[in-house]
Amino acid sequence: MEDFDNKPDSENLDQNETENNRDPEKITDPGPLISPVAAAFLGLIGGFLLYQIGGGLLTLLIFGIDIEAAPVNGIRLMTIAGQILFILLPALVFTKWIYRDVSSIISLKIPRLTEVAIFTLGIIILTPMLQSYLYIQNYFIDYLARNSSAINSIKTLFDSLNELIEKTFGNLLKADNLPEMLLVLVAIAVIPAISEEVMFRGFIQRSFEQKIKPFWAAFITAVFFSLYHFNPYGVLPLMILGLYFGFAAYTSQSLIIPIILHFINNFSAVMLYHIIGDDELISTNVIDPEVLSSSVIYFFILLALFGLIIFSIRKYYFKLRTS
Repeated sequence: MEDFDNKPDSENLDQNETENNRDPEKITDPGPLISPVAAAFLGLIGGFLLYQIGGGLLTLLIFGIDIEAAPVNGIRLMTIAGQILFILLPALVFTKWIYRDVSSIISLKIPRLTEVAIFTLGIIILTPMLQSYLYIQNYFIDYLARNSSAINSIKTLFDSLNELIEKTFGNLLKADNLPEMLLVLVAIAVIPAISEEVMFRGFIQRSFEQKIKPFWAAFITAVFFSLYHFNPYGVLPLMILGLYFGFAAYTSQSLIIPIILHFINNFSAVMLYHIIGDDELISTNVIDPEVLSSSVIYFFILLALFGLIIFSIRKYYFKLRTS
């Protein structure tokens, strides 16, 4: 998996070069306006500043300082607007400005149903696997915090930040009727899946891929994707999730599949909240020592199954290339 060496479109390189030789406009194409790596960091820094600072200022202007008193549906609509205005739109503008041809970077090629199915099976296995990891991680963090004042201080800070995230996210997820539930799904699952994948796996990862190996392009993007969510206990799970989205984007050569996977992940979080009454994806509950061994076993079983899915995906695309 390290180099993501499945390249579905590699057989078209010679053909594309021939077409470029026949197309005068492509011969004179000056290439990206700036370095692709600089473009990627522009997306990371610019997108962060626009969404966190620009979105925050816009929210304050509309709702005032007392955000908790703001109507929850208004916050949901602001979340939707912020994702579109400060993540999706900048990704499209940056792509057009720097690369000119948007479709060459943000590919929306329609995937085969088989592709969607195998990647979806992967996210179905990955989600509970990462939850098992969170249980194990939080157990050991709690154990270390009891035996180290320095770690306990860090854990106290993380707990405060995580409590704020859970409270904010919980307020957004609550719904009393069907129309409100649909608005929740649009705000939490649909729009973030489209906006964040176009920015991260589209503009940013594809920019990195112009200069560095695909695995490292996806890995760097996944690290920033994880940090972007400000979830102290979910840094590693979110990074693995982002890496899987990046693997899907590169292997399928389309953003459609990572958008679907992102939607499924967020949709599951919404459904889990309403079924169980707690958002399991950001829960920091510490398991009992008696349950630790079974959680470890469960994690490794799912890890093996997930590895089998990755192997199957690579084998599928290898056969697709050579058929």
